[in-house]
Amino acid sequence: MGTNSAYKLCSLVFLVVFLGCSELIQCSVTYDRKAIMINGQRRILFSGSIHYPRSTPDMWEDLIQKAKDGGIDVIETYVFWNVHEPTPGNYHFEGRYDIVRFMKTIQRAGLYAHLRIGPYVCAEWNFGGFPVWLKYVPGISFRTDNEPFKRAMQGFTEKIVGLMKAENLFESQGGPIILSQIENEYGVQSKLFGAAGYNYMTWAANMAIQTGTGVPWVMCKEDDAPDPVINTCNGFYCDSFAPNKPYKPTIWTEAWSGWFSEFGGTIHQRPVQDLAFAVAKFIQKGGSFINYYMFHGGTNFGRSAGGPFITTSYDYDAPIDEYGLIRQPKYGHLKELHRSIKMCERALVSVDPIVTQLGTYQQVHVYSTESGDCAAFLANYDTKSAARVLFNNMHYNLPPWSISILPDCRNVVFNTAKVGVQTSQMEMLPTNGIFSWESYNEDISSLDDSSTFTTAGLLEQINVTRDASDYLWYMTSVDIGSSESFLHEGELPTLIIQSTGHAVHIFINGQLSGSAFGTRENRRFTYTGKVNLRPGTNRIALLSVAVGLPNVGGHYESWNTGILGPVALHGLDQGKWDLSWQKWTYQVGLKGEAMNLLSPDSVTSVEWMQSSLAAQRPQPLTWHKAYFNAPEGDEPLALDMEGMGKGQIWINGQSIGRYWTAYASGNCNGCSYAGTFRPTKCQLGCGQPTQKWYHVPRSWLKPTNNLLVVFEELGGDPSRISLVKRSLASVCAEVSEFHPTIKNWQIESYGRAEEFHSPKVHLRCSVGQSITSIKFASFGTPLGTCGSYQQGACHASTSYAILEKVCNITLVL
Repeated sequence: MGTNSAYKLCSLVFLVVFLGCSELIQCSVTYDRKAIMINGQRRILFSGSIHYPRSTPDMWEDLIQKAKDGGIDVIETYVFWNVHEPTPGNYHFEGRYDIVRFMKTIQRAGLYAHLRIGPYVCAEWNFGGFPVWLKYVPGISFRTDNEPFKRAMQGFTEKIVGLMKAENLFESQGGPIILSQIENEYGVQSKLFGAAGYNYMTWAANMAIQTGTGVPWVMCKEDDAPDPVINTCNGFYCDSFAPNKPYKPTIWTEAWSGWFSEFGGTIHQRPVQDLAFAVAKFIQKGGSFINYYMFHGGTNFGRSAGGPFITTSYDYDAPIDEYGLIRQPKYGHLKELHRSIKMCERALVSVDPIVTQLGTYQQVHVYSTESGDCAAFLANYDTKSAARVLFNNMHYNLPPWSISILPDCRNVVFNTAKVGVQTSQMEMLPTNGIFSWESYNEDISSLDDSSTFTTAGLLEQINVTRDASDYLWYMTSVDIGSSESFLHEGELPTLIIQSTGHAVHIFINGQLSGSAFGTRENRRFTYTGKVNLRPGTNRIALLSVAVGLPNVGGHYESWNTGILGPVALHGLDQGKWDLSWQKWTYQVGLKGEAMNLLSPDSVTSVEWMQSSLAAQRPQPLTWHKAYFNAPEGDEPLALDMEGMGKGQIWINGQSIGRYWTAYASGNCNGCSYAGTFRPTKCQLGCGQPTQKWYHVPRSWLKPTNNLLVVFEELGGDPSRISLVKRSLASVCAEVSEFHPTIKNWQIESYGRAEEFHSPKVHLRCSVGQSITSIKFASFGTPLGTCGSYQQGACHASTSYAILEKVCNITLVL
């Protein structure tokens, strides 16, 4: 595998950093106003979110080790109630849901854990993590002073705490868990619910404390969190946050490393320069605990995505991508940030800063101890202009919107805007596998009476399905007289359907007549379309489709899904014909689901059609299956689904998730790191499918004879589906002569009479790859960014030759 490399203002060297972590021992966890204290020692802690159900157990060890190597001290995860208690009293802690195994993997890596029990999690997760059965507990009202809800919530919380205690997983027992969270982002809801909200929040805090975990509890985005619970901050920036009591530490439970995506929306990327700036700004003002949400986002396997309309990918532009590969430069730049801040740790946790204005938009925060420790943060808040400031009788240059870190109040070891690590560009390469497809069409002309029921009027979808399937059929019939005018001349009648979400496919006499979809912002929608009715009885079948249940909003458990009407025909001789209250027949799910066509163990009498015949007449509501062998190698795998419409995917009976080739609309007009970040700021992928690649975990595959099943709602072309592998395509980097380095700070600090070390950058390929060509190299004043470099006015003619010699390869012009 060849890898192309661009080289800008740098020499090719190896810079290897080893971060040590002492072995965890049984000790106490407390806090004061400066920091979390582990065994009496204040700590600056960097944490990273990795949600165990969004990856596979065989990935966990590698993900956690990569987080540790990137300077992470703590792994954070929510606990997902709906996967652990799918039915009341029946618990599931196996496979991707083996939270004990996940915690022990964290412990073996020598890291701490933050267990966010919730049990409301939001997290763009189906129903916010609540099991759907909870909605049907008599008299229940979610997240308020309601006895049925509090009883169920307490039961699950105590179940999880008991499970952790039984395995000695709290730090007070010698385990890795140093923090736990109860509830989640409740502040807005608390104010909305008034006294009932405040009473519930206070009850939840006291209930959590009484479980006796021996570690502190936190509540995020809850200003009224009662003692001793610590209130914490979530957001893109938290430097203006302060806890509600002066004796509590300043904790950032969600530093958003990027943003989620929704079908039909763009991809959001947060520049690492801005993320590093936000973290440094939080630290310089006295923050001591930062959790990156997400450090690895992963995949919303199955029907776990919420929203609705959240994509199957939960990549989140995190430092470790959806497939478990390091994302550069985000990972490397944050790693250097963590090292730089840890150099300041002793001063940061000992004293408060002295803040001095150095200019209109420039400040310095100085931490100076009586014992001689001194750390300084030089900040330039100007979004457009660099600044030159005078501090301690020395001049420092600060790029726009940046902070320089000086662990000795003299030498700059890091600047948030100066990225000195490589940028890695990834590609999806086809494998050699070719799928031989067979297809089966859902028969919507006949129904199994044992799976249907009939009633007057339109029913709410989740009340009928209980979320056992995304699909619910609404079926009725209309009799059209032969004298109707439209049968002889004029326009066809119009069918109008009002839906509360999320999508609907309309079939008239077994033929697809149209489809309509909502959005995450507007779940409700109206379908309007002409319908080709014939004399006599006409069968109207509406397939209502859920695309994930809501995960956030006031009393979202009461929000409706499905077709609640009105449903009406217009343009008949009688005028409007409201069908809403006539008899409707309902069927939950698809026939293929009932026959378990997705499973390799399924035994059915279905007659599958060969792909050559199916391709001649692609149909909606079609099942496709193919067998394939696992590709060689260990690169992550994905399915390219761009040729398909909308549906679901299974591999060997396990659900990859929902797919939807919905094209993104947005504003993709570039991105600057400087200035306040919002998801609308740095968008990618306009005019392209929001998601075309769907992660296939290698652990789900056998060496041969793997079953791939696809259910297509709209009528895509399965011959265009391909299996691809994710690989590093090219690397590039830039570094200036005066790039801050940690090595020179060490020389200055220890008074060693050594030669000044020039800045270095390391270009690294993936395991098994090597650099095969150099596409660009320039020492001077080159222009552009990775992938589009150009020579500037100043260029050393020997730039190429030096790099060719070092790499022993030939330049590609």
